[in-house]
Amino acid sequence: MSNSPTKTPPTPDATTPPPDLSELSAFERWRRTMSYVTGIGMSEEERQLVTTQIHLKRCEERKYHLMQSSPGVVFMLKQLKLAGCEMPENNFVCVPCEGDDRAGGYRPSIGAIVLCAGHIYSKDHQEHTMMHEMIHMFDECRFKMDWSNLRHHACTEIRANSLSGDCRYTSELQRMNFSFTKNHQACVRERAIMSVSQNKSCPDMETARRAVNEVFDSCFADTRPFDEIY
Repeated sequence: MSNSPTKTPPTPDATTPPPDLSELSAFERWRRTMSYVTGIGMSEEERQLVTTQIHLKRCEERKYHLMQSSPGVVFMLKQLKLAGCEMPENNFVCVPCEGDDRAGGYRPSIGAIVLCAGHIYSKDHQEHTMMHEMIHMFDECRFKMDWSNLRHHACTEIRANSLSGDCRYTSELQRMNFSFTKNHQACVRERAIMSVSQNKSCPDMETARRAVNEVFDSCFADTRPFDEIY
C-alpha cells in the first residue's frame, strides 16, 4: 500500500549502510556469497547487511530500467514534466525501510518518492509503486493538495490505486488475495479507505470510509493524465 504524505512515512533503516559488494575482491565476494547461501561463517547481522545490499541494488536496477522502458512510468514522467514538476532519477530514492510492509511513499516537502527496497517483491510491484506515488505527485502539482483534508486525500488515493495497476487481478493474487469476486472498483475503494484511515487527521475507520464514499464516483471517473484506466 502506498504511503501518503500525511501518514508516518516509511522509516529508512538507521543502521550503517552495508558495504558495496562490488568493492570487495573476487574471493571475498565468493566467500560472502557462499556464506550467505549456506548460512555458514556469517552472523545474522552480516546476513542482514548483505540482504539489504541485494535489495537496494535490485531496486536501483529496476528503477533505472522502468524509467527507460515502462510505458506507464515513462508517460507519468512526461506528464509531471509538462505540469512543471519534473522528476529526476535521483528523486526516486531506494532505501531499506523499517516498520510495516508499505512499498513506498511520496514526500511532497522534498519532491521525492521513497521506494522501500526490501518490501518490493517484483519488477511489476515496483512499477505500480512508482506510478502510484507519481499520481500523488501529479495531483499535488496540479491541484495543490491539502493532505489534512480527508476528501482530498481520499480522492488522490482512489485515483492512484485505480490508475497505477495496484488493483489489477494479478496484483491482488500476488498479495495472496483470493477473493476472486472482488472487482476493480471494490479493490480501489478498500485500499483507499485503508490509506485514509492512517491519515493523522482521521479519527477512525468509519470516518475514512465516509470520506472515500463521498468522493468515490467523481474521483474514480477522473483518469487524468490518462485517457482511461491504465
